[in-house]
This record gives sequence, structure tokens and C-alpha cells, in this order.
Amino acid sequence: MIGLQHNTQQIYRLYLSFWQCIDWLFPPLCGGCNANSSRWCRVCQANTDIISAPICEICGSPFGQHSICSSCEINPPHYQHARSWALFNGPLRNAIHRLKYRRDVAMGEMLSRPLIDVLNASHWEIDMVVPIPLGNKRKADRGFNQVDFIARPLALSLNLPYRPKAVRRQRETTSQVGLSVHQRRKNVLGAFRANRSLVSGKNVLLVDDVITTGATMDSCAGSLVEAGAQLVYCLSVGRTVMK
Repeated sequence: MIGLQHNTQQIYRLYLSFWQCIDWLFPPLCGGCNANSSRWCRVCQANTDIISAPICEICGSPFGQHSICSSCEINPPHYQHARSWALFNGPLRNAIHRLKYRRDVAMGEMLSRPLIDVLNASHWEIDMVVPIPLGNKRKADRGFNQVDFIARPLALSLNLPYRPKAVRRQRETTSQVGLSVHQRRKNVLGAFRANRSLVSGKNVLLVDDVITTGATMDSCAGSLVEAGAQLVYCLSVGRTVMK
């Protein structure tokens, strides 16, 4: 096991070295402001609203005045805890859109890095990393699932198995953009199905690019619990605060 872990750490170092070489050969544009400097420049780093306490202990929603928000008290989610790195605005919004709509794989690797620190601070015991899956139609139209580009290097850095087939969408859903909290929950209700042979008895980390209401995460977590997962944790790069 020690040898395997050492080997994985070497692979991750090689992976980072690969991107350093790419950046040297093809100088990147900043994902946040398009400056010709680095994939994530210091100005955009400084202008990123990193989420800190006070937050809800369960869903991680910021700006809460109590340890558990009213939403989690009324409708407890299927997951144990959810956390996000920063608010989905400004340069982070630009960076995620660059990944999502321009297939900037390098941006995905860059955005996976701060998630390592979030996980280290959370002290969760995790057995595998699972991305929130896209529906077949949306994936065919886009050609990829942008969450893969974040979750895969994260799993590699943590020396954890990456299981993109642990959950699938068993029905297509409409876009969540513009929907109310109630509409979002209804839209994704029963939309996911987990693979019992992969997740039974396991502690699963679900990863997404952005959490808004948490409806998608909760529905996906519910499918994992139904399939026998022991505990489910959720993690995202960005967080939208519903007003």
C-alpha cells in the first residue's frame, strides 16, 4: 500500500510538471481576466471571495447566523456535509465559464488545487471521488463533462480512486438556471441512479463545479445512499448565494 501511494504521488508530481511544461511552451491567458500572465493571475486570486465562517455546518452555505441553516433544519439533506471554495462571482465565474464553455482543461486542473486545502481542513474520511454526471444529451452536445477536469486531478492528488461511472443520470433534466429552489428540487428528483457494486459501504466525495441551492447534490447523494453508500460528502469550486 505504501508503495502504491508513493507511486501515485509520483504520478501527480509528473502531472503537475506536465502542465508547467505546457504553460512554458504555450504561455496561458488568465482564466479570470484574460491577462497574458498565468492560468490564474495574482490579481484574480486576490479578487476571489473565498468562503469562510460563519457557514452552515451541514450545507456550507455562507452568511448563516446559526450553526445550521433553516433549510437544513427543515429538509435535512442526504449528504453529511457540503463545502465550497469561493463565491461564484467575478473572476471565478469567468474561469469556470472558460472551463465549461471553451473546454479549457488546464483551467480545470488549476481549479482543483484549492479544493485540496478545503478537504484537508474538513478532515473527511473518503474512499472515492465521484463527479456529478451530465445527462446523455447535454454531454453529447457539449462533448465532455467539465466536472471531470476538476474531479480527476483532485482524486489523483489525494491518492483516491476516481469513479465517474458510480452515478449516472437515469433521466434528462432541464437546465437549473432561472429555476426557484422548489423547481430545482423537483427538476432533479429521482434523476440519478448509483451503481451499488461500486459504492456500497463506501464514503463517497461528490464533486461539482458550482453549488447553487444544493438540489442536484442532494438528489445525487440520495441515489448513493439508496445504493448503500455509507457516507456522502459534497465539494464544489464555486457557490452561488440565493437571494
